[in-house]
Amino acid sequence: FVQRATPIPLFLLMRDYYENLNTIKSTPRTLVFYFPPFLGALADPITQQANFPSALAPGTDSTITFPEEHEDPRVSTATGGLWGFIKGVAENPMVKSVLDKTKHSVETMITTLDPGMVPYIKTGGELDIVVTSNKEVKVAAIRDAFQEVFGMAVVTGEAAQSNIAPQPVGYAAGLKGAQERIDSLRRAGVIHEKQPAVSAESFIEELLPDKWFDIGCLIIEDPIHGIHLEAFTQATPVPLQYVQQAKSLTPEDYSLRWSGLLVTVGEVLEKSIQNVNRTDWHVVFTGMSRRQMIYSAAKALAGMYKQQLPPRTV
Repeated sequence: FVQRATPIPLFLLMRDYYENLNTIKSTPRTLVFYFPPFLGALADPITQQANFPSALAPGTDSTITFPEEHEDPRVSTATGGLWGFIKGVAENPMVKSVLDKTKHSVETMITTLDPGMVPYIKTGGELDIVVTSNKEVKVAAIRDAFQEVFGMAVVTGEAAQSNIAPQPVGYAAGLKGAQERIDSLRRAGVIHEKQPAVSAESFIEELLPDKWFDIGCLIIEDPIHGIHLEAFTQATPVPLQYVQQAKSLTPEDYSLRWSGLLVTVGEVLEKSIQNVNRTDWHVVFTGMSRRQMIYSAAKALAGMYKQQLPPRTV
């Protein structure tokens, strides 16, 4: 047996509705606006009367009246107001530390998911460096190193000529080639005479009898601060037979013979060994890419450069 609910007549529902509506409209309501304690000043709840006359009465205007506002001296005397509070919080060492750690965590997450975002995130700041090459293996390695040391840096590349032999031989030739790349960009007006620049040049050297090594020379020149520094990559051994082949392919009357060879060791290795690239053959002999080697030397160079820069004035 199921008992059914007795239906309520529609006119009774309508009567109750209008009675309740008239009661609501004829009864003054109190709106309470509560402002929480802020800046050490406890604000009292502000009550304001809002009269809602019946909308059914013809010709009656709906008006809301508010009592006269009085300034709370406790709030007005708060130091600096809202913006002063925000500024004070932002300058708090503990808050700054938390914000820096949060920023670093977010950047780490982004660069882990998308390593290609690193140059975009860390590009900026006051340090502006020009690399005397447009080859990504050099520019990217030097950019990563300086951004690692300085936090943020603008590092761009410009193609430059060394005006020496394609395969420099000896430390002096390597340094000469790196410096000439910077000087050629300044002479051509590609970079300003006061522009800080980093240059890289690879060369080979016989460090031990019949034992040759490939070494990278990096220099930074900052005319504004009078800074000139050098750094070198790790030495990569080069089998003697490949150096001898490069020498045999260089004519005795070669005009740049004083600085090195006409054919590079990388070109000889590319022709002699399968799947070897002339510009990055180092990984085959050492397991370490040329970019990694340049990065390590560039990071040391950036560290020395940072130490010699004058302290920043706030």
